[in-house]
Amino acid sequence: MQHLKIFIELTRLNKPIGFMLLFWPCSWGLAYSFSLTKNVEQLIYYIVLFFLGSVLMRSAGCIFNDIVDKDFDKKVKRTKQRPIASNKISVKQSLIYVIVLCLLAFVILLQFNFLTIILGLSSMVLAFTYPFMKRFTYWPQLFLGITFNWGIIMAWASMNNEISINVVLLYLSAIFWTLGYDTIYGAQDMSDDEIIGLKSTSIKFKKDIKIFLFVCYLISVTILYYIFYKYLVNTLFFLFLSMFTLTLAYQIFKFDQKNLMGCLKLFKINNLSGLLLFLSILSINY
Repeated sequence: MQHLKIFIELTRLNKPIGFMLLFWPCSWGLAYSFSLTKNVEQLIYYIVLFFLGSVLMRSAGCIFNDIVDKDFDKKVKRTKQRPIASNKISVKQSLIYVIVLCLLAFVILLQFNFLTIILGLSSMVLAFTYPFMKRFTYWPQLFLGITFNWGIIMAWASMNNEISINVVLLYLSAIFWTLGYDTIYGAQDMSDDEIIGLKSTSIKFKKDIKIFLFVCYLISVTILYYIFYKYLVNTLFFLFLSMFTLTLAYQIFKFDQKNLMGCLKLFKINNLSGLLLFLSILSINY
């Protein structure tokens, strides 16, 4: 039982916001693809596969991140009790978990077409490079956005066996969405990160975080309205997209970098944001 508890802590399965933020972009790509394929059974099947893949890869990513950051995690109040940092589990055993989770994710990947498999394998480079970024650049959140939203392109390719300009634009919109929400998340650790020499957009823009959030979210929403402008006459689409936009505006309005718990609550709102955009894109079919 103790081993299970450690595994859940290690993979953050007790904090579903992580794998949901990885899954929602996949669901957007699938919903957008559905507007062309109209294949309900395929949509449902692929939603299940991408969800399972998101859980597995997010879990593997969390463990690898903790292995890479174990010495830093010991010095940060929010992370010092993580299993690897607190020596509850060895690095060797943690690596075994990473390998097993990646192999399971690979089995799921093999259910798709060749293009999707290639895209999925290429994402591994991004996934295992990201944890090092905070050491070298103030833009690790940008690398996270590039990595976390790769599923949009994979999802589109899985149903259409091609990559279109509009899905690349949707991917770009999602990157700016992630830049915003992960800057909010990073604000929790600014003090500790500055002391130990780690970098983030939260630190780079610490005097102007609200302005940075406004710019990121404005770009994200503007791209969305550009992609889907012809569907604005669809009442359901407009309603859900407007609600998505309001969740982003709320985060900007309520953000207070001195309120650490408030930052976490605002970050978690993006689970709702992801759902609303999924419903919005799905509604263009009705």
